[in-house]
Parts: sequence; C-alpha cells; structure tokens
Amino acid sequence: MRRQVALVTGGASGIGRALAAALSARGHDVVVADVDGPAAKAAADTLGAQAVELDVTDRAAFADVVRSVSGEHGSLDLLFNNAGIGVGGLVDELGDEHWDRCLAVNLHGVVHGVQAAVPVMTAQGSGHIVNTASMAGLMTVPMMLPYTTTKHAVVALSRALRAELKPVGVRVTAVCPGFIATPLLDNLNPGMAANDATRSVRQSAALLQPRGLPGPDELAEAVLRGLAKDKALIVFPRAQWGVVAAQRWAPALVDRMIDQQVRAYRARRTAP
Repeated sequence: MRRQVALVTGGASGIGRALAAALSARGHDVVVADVDGPAAKAAADTLGAQAVELDVTDRAAFADVVRSVSGEHGSLDLLFNNAGIGVGGLVDELGDEHWDRCLAVNLHGVVHGVQAAVPVMTAQGSGHIVNTASMAGLMTVPMMLPYTTTKHAVVALSRALRAELKPVGVRVTAVCPGFIATPLLDNLNPGMAANDATRSVRQSAALLQPRGLPGPDELAEAVLRGLAKDKALIVFPRAQWGVVAAQRWAPALVDRMIDQQVRAYRARRTAP
C-alpha cells in the first residue's frame, strides 16, 4: 500500500501525538504540527516524522503549511484537525477572552484546515479530513459552554462537509471521544484565572466512565480502525453510545443528573 501523507495538528502531545505515532507505526509520512514548535520537533524526532510550527488560528499560515506539505510530498492524504483547548466554568464566570480563544482554536482552527485542504484533496480526487470533536458535541455538557458549543459545531460541520465532498472522492470523519487521559483535563482555561472547573470535569469523568479513562494511544488505534471503514462518526469508548442513547431516550433522568452537578458546582463556588 502506498505511504500516505498525514498532517496532524496539535500533534506534539495528547491525542495528536498518539495519532502521529500510530500513523508513523503504519509507515505513513507524518507531519506533526503544533503551536509549540520545539515540542512538535521533539515529538517528530522521536517518531521519525517531520515537524512544523503552526498556530491553527492563523488562516494564512495553515494554508501555507498545507501547500508546503502537499507540494513536498506530492499529496495530502490525511488531515487531522485535532488542535484544541478546554474551557470550563459557568457562563457567569467566563469572559470574552474565554469565548474568543475557544472559538478561535476549536472551531476556526478546524475551518481553516478545511478551507486549506479541500482544494488540494479535490484536485487529487482523494483524501480524508478527520476533525476531532468530542462527546461534548453530542450531548448536554454544562460548565464548559464555549467548549461544548465549538464541539457541536465541529460535528455539524463534519456531517455536512462529508455530504458535500463525497461526490469528489474526499471523505470526512468526526471523532467524538469521551474523557481521555490527556493534559487537557488539567489545563482548562490555559493562561486564565483558575476556577473549580477541573474538579467538576473530573467528577463528570468518574460518573460517565467509572472504569477509568482510556489513554490517547487506545483512542488513536480506534480512530484508524474507524477511518479504514470510512465511518462518518467515531465514538470512543464505544460504551459512550449508551450515554448518547440515555440522553435521547431518558432525558428526564439525564437532566436530573446534570441539575445535581450544576447545583453542586454552584454550592462549592459560594461556600465560605
């Protein structure tokens, strides 16, 4: 099988690094892109991959990277729009800076990748765009309002884009992981005022995934298996489909659980 060329954003750590490692292990040509250039290089050197510094919020820079990768390698077969940040807290705790940063990275960053890759892949008549969304894009997730807003948008974008690009031979998949053991859980609201969001998110993780959090390597393998089957939506772990079903078929029960979580959060915030 021909070596595929894959560009992975947010590739220096967490899910992105695991995806880059899984792709490299399969013999593909991988480009690790990350806003942290030295970290991207360190990851790439370990994996025998190529590194590039990229801020996905910069539309022109993203387009330049895609042109450079496809020009150097002769194609761009896989684009993983994976870069993302977490933002937590109640709506009245969040300011414009939280919304602006989350929308810029988690949504506009994906849009920039799509806009850059579609002309290249359409001209090739092939390619696969893989957008990292979240279970937060399929269900009600309070206390992470900017995050869940962007992830719902990424799911909707991916589904519509898949329909648009299917006739020209380009595939699109949205990846919706549950809670994964990555630095994101401990780095909510990076560079911003700390709050109780991380504790609340970890309590949700324990409730929804009582068997513990899978690692990013497990997710990466599940993603590549799903891509081989051209799945439109990859939910991981598979048991999280039960959470989606519960919200649809037992909404009153789910709402009660969410209400309890929000009340507990507010109580902690106002406690002396």
